[in-house]
Amino acid sequence: MLSRVAENIYWMARYLERTESTARLVRSYNHLIMDIPLGSEPPWTVLVDILNAREEFNSVFRRESEKNVHLLLASRPTSTCSIPYAINRVRENLRVTRDVLPDDTWEKVNQLHLFSLDHAESVASRRNRLLFLEQVIDHCQSIVGLIEGAVQRDHAYRFMRVGQLIERADMTARVVDVGAGDILDREGAFGSIDPLLWGALLESLSGTTAYRRQVGPIIEKDSFVDFVFKTDDFPRSIYFCLSEIRRELNHLPVAGPTLTQIDSTRRRLRRFSSQKRERTKLHRFIDGLLQSFIELDEQLQAHWFKKRPRD
Repeated sequence: MLSRVAENIYWMARYLERTESTARLVRSYNHLIMDIPLGSEPPWTVLVDILNAREEFNSVFRRESEKNVHLLLASRPTSTCSIPYAINRVRENLRVTRDVLPDDTWEKVNQLHLFSLDHAESVASRRNRLLFLEQVIDHCQSIVGLIEGAVQRDHAYRFMRVGQLIERADMTARVVDVGAGDILDREGAFGSIDPLLWGALLESLSGTTAYRRQVGPIIEKDSFVDFVFKTDDFPRSIYFCLSEIRRELNHLPVAGPTLTQIDSTRRRLRRFSSQKRERTKLHRFIDGLLQSFIELDEQLQAHWFKKRPRD
C-alpha cells in the first residue's frame, strides 16, 4: 500500500482514540467533582496538564476556571488539545483513505463532526457538558465497532491498530503521571477521599470493572499504577498496548529495529514496581515511557511513512 495511505490511516486512528480518551477523561473529572467535598477537589487545570496543554491554555485564557478549561478542551476547534480539533483531524485523514475502510465509516465520522459543530458550545453548563461528552464517546465507539467488525486484517488495518494503541498507551501514561502525581503531592491532606481520586483516574481509563475483578474493590496507589502499567490482558494497560503493537508490526517488512525497541520498553515495564516510588521517581520513569513512544512514532515515520532515497 502507499505510504501516504498508511500514514493517513495511522493518524486517523490516533485522533479517533484521542477524541474518545479526552472525552472520557473530562467526563470522569466532572463526575468526581460531584462526589467529593467542596475544597478538596484537584484544580480543573489538572485536565490541561494531563493533555500537555498548559502553554496553549495560558496563551488563550487569563483565569484558571472551570469554564475556561472546558472551552479549551471541549469547545475550541483551533486548540490542538480539544475534542473538536481531534474530530476534524479524524475526518481530514479519512477523506483521502475512504476506499480502505467500510463505506459507512465516512458517514459516521461526518455525523460525529456535525454533532461536534452543533453542540460543542454547550459545555458551559455541566448538564449539557456531560450529555455532549457521552454522545462523543458513543459516536467514537460506534465508529471503532464498525471498523473492527468489517475491516480486512491487512496492512491498512495494522497501521490503524498501531496508531490506536500508541495513542492509548500515551494517554494512560499521562493520566498516571499528572493525575497520580497530584494525588501524591496532596497525600495526607484529604486522606478520606484518596480512593475516590484513584477511582476517577481508573474510570477515565475504563478500568474500574477490570480492576475490581483482578485486584479488589479498594483502589490504592501501588495496585493502581501496577495494574494500568503491567497487566497483560487489560486493553488499556501500557504493557498490553505494546504487546499488541509488536504483534501487528511483526507482519510488516523492516520491522526489526522497531520490535527491538518495543521489547526493551516491555522489559522495563516488567521490572518496574510502584512500591515505595516517590513522586519524582515515578515521574522520571513515565518520562522515559513517553520518550519511547515518541521514538516509536519516529521509527514508523522513517520506515513506512516517508519515502526513502533509493540505494
